[in-house]
Amino acid sequence: MEVQGSGAEQPRSRCLFSSLIITLLLSVWSAQGLEMSTGKVPFMEALNGSTVLLPCTYASCIGIKNLYFNWQYNDNGTMQKVCESVIPSDGMDPHPVSIYRERVEFIGTSDHNNISILLWNITFEDEGQYTCFGRNPKEKGKNHSAIFTLVVVDELRVVDNTLTIIIASAVGGAIALLMTFMLVKNFILFVLFKIEERKKIECLVQSSSADETNNVSGSKTSKPLTPKKK
Repeated sequence: MEVQGSGAEQPRSRCLFSSLIITLLLSVWSAQGLEMSTGKVPFMEALNGSTVLLPCTYASCIGIKNLYFNWQYNDNGTMQKVCESVIPSDGMDPHPVSIYRERVEFIGTSDHNNISILLWNITFEDEGQYTCFGRNPKEKGKNHSAIFTLVVVDELRVVDNTLTIIIASAVGGAIALLMTFMLVKNFILFVLFKIEERKKIECLVQSSSADETNNVSGSKTSKPLTPKKK
């Protein structure tokens, strides 16, 4: 019975070990895969009639070859292609870039893996979600994307900073009060130290004067009298 049990545990251990290796390999592969990014703040509120930048960059630890990318606009659930192109390899600019929408300009560059676009003279019809899509053949056709949201307004909202100003003023006042208290405290300690030091010096001077007086008095009393000659 014990032999049979040990034999059954071996295939189970091998299976667990194989699963762990496969998981690690998949994790490493996904970490090296293509990444698309539309920035740390993937949305913008812009004024009607202005020109806006839709940012997008890509990164890949394993490099790229014939990287296909495009921008798409989500028109109530229907994805409309804005532009597209192919980047042959690292360090090369896409050429040509096909643009399918008016007032769109591609401003990407290979220097920073940039595939951003400009929207000129935006209108309320340009409002919505834009998807930056990429596919690297080195990853066997795996798709990647990032979304940027554009909101078009008549006028930009004025942010009420009253609360922020109150908090900043309160914090600044508290810091100023604390610094004033520390300065006054240090000044008082300095004055007390000087007074104590002066008292010590006066005490030493008085003690020294008393010692000298005692020495003189002692010498006068101990001096012998000389008898007068007849």
